[in-house]
Amino acid sequence: MGGPRLEAIAQRQGAAIAYKPCDFAQVFAQSGGLPVAKRAPQRQAYRLVELERWSLHLDMPLVLQPAHFPTPGARAGLMVIAAQKAGPGAGALSNAIMAALWAENEDIEDPETLLRAAAGCGLDGDALLVAADQPEAAATLQANTEEAMARHVFGAPTYAVNEEIFWGQDRLDFVERALAAG
Repeated sequence: MGGPRLEAIAQRQGAAIAYKPCDFAQVFAQSGGLPVAKRAPQRQAYRLVELERWSLHLDMPLVLQPAHFPTPGARAGLMVIAAQKAGPGAGALSNAIMAALWAENEDIEDPETLLRAAAGCGLDGDALLVAADQPEAAATLQANTEEAMARHVFGAPTYAVNEEIFWGQDRLDFVERALAAG
């Protein structure tokens, strides 16, 4: 739910976005975070309530319990890394991938899903999948993960403005304020 809003904020504030997919299994292990299925039942239930509230508030379609979540997300993240290295389009691809998972209930580890997402953004999905399978993309994913842990990231989405981090799409107002303050 945050991706399109983040892009609108960045445009209003004249800011560039650097997308940095990372391995949240490593981040959770280091930060003490728990995957959704391992959280206490009351936390799991409240998470669903909040997701529905935000979906209604933003008038954005949302599958509260997608069939393919959680997903390792490595292939999707690697494809976004490849898109970022190829030029503009990483944001659109990231948003399309998240919509495939959260609004369309698709498996974002499936190459066909990723190819459709890329095509919908006018990107060469075949070339991005090839680039995503290269060691350079995996090294970038690991570097992003290490950077996230060094910056004390503990969950997704996390946004960073200079040295300050903001966790959760519900903190985007604070991201905009930080950008406006310079």
